[in-house]
Amino acid sequence: MGLASYLKSRLIPAELDSHINRIRKPIGSLGYDPWGYNNEVMKYGFSLTRQIYDKYFRVEATGVEKIPAEGPVLIVPNHSGQLPIDGLLIGYALASREKNPRIPRAMIERFFPTVPYLGNLLNEFGAVLGDPTNCAKMLANGEAVIVFPEGVRGSGKLYRDRYQLKRFGNGFMHLAMKYKAPIVPVGVVGCEETIPAIADIKPLARLLGIPYAPLAMPVVLPAKVHLNFGDPMMFDDLEIPEEQVTERVEQVKAAISELIDTGLSERKRLF
Repeated sequence: MGLASYLKSRLIPAELDSHINRIRKPIGSLGYDPWGYNNEVMKYGFSLTRQIYDKYFRVEATGVEKIPAEGPVLIVPNHSGQLPIDGLLIGYALASREKNPRIPRAMIERFFPTVPYLGNLLNEFGAVLGDPTNCAKMLANGEAVIVFPEGVRGSGKLYRDRYQLKRFGNGFMHLAMKYKAPIVPVGVVGCEETIPAIADIKPLARLLGIPYAPLAMPVVLPAKVHLNFGDPMMFDDLEIPEEQVTERVEQVKAAISELIDTGLSERKRLF
């Protein structure tokens, strides 16, 4: 038995291997899809994430079955926690569901692909640079896509601003309308407490060329995470003024806020 086969036998249970294999992906002859996703690498990531999901953050996911089994869909959560832990946990919740699992594509900040090796690794796990063109191509290909309309405004917020939604961009709504993709709002509760930041050291962020430089403990805390998935929201593709597009965005934002409130009311403890 070669080293690769040995590691796979030790790290990837047979049921996990079978589970990932039955999720359809447009994989080419070299094992990759057009955006760099690799099924075999994904299995290792899935195995590791299972431990993080079940044992470290002890995630409770409600309503993940509301995400359509096929076709283009935008999964739109609140964003927080300094690191993209929320996207990782949402992706695992959808990929691990027993009925009609899907491997979603997560839109990531432009900073991550600049980190040596990290960009390629994230691509192999299914993440894609958060660019409207990439998102449009994936929706046209019938993918489930995780987008964070708050962007770094959300992920880099300070602890004192926890669970306060920042401004949403309108881009995701234009794409949902154009590709007739339902929007599934998600309220994430718990990730705000994983890396609570008390300040953003902006001069250091500029010096390092990163979106923000949080003053926080250098550890990810094991906060219990709640994921609440809402009902799909459909919007027609009629030509409307940008003000009305913004009104639709506010509808989605309100739905997410309500899901966050539900999660906070259901939460019994932080850890």
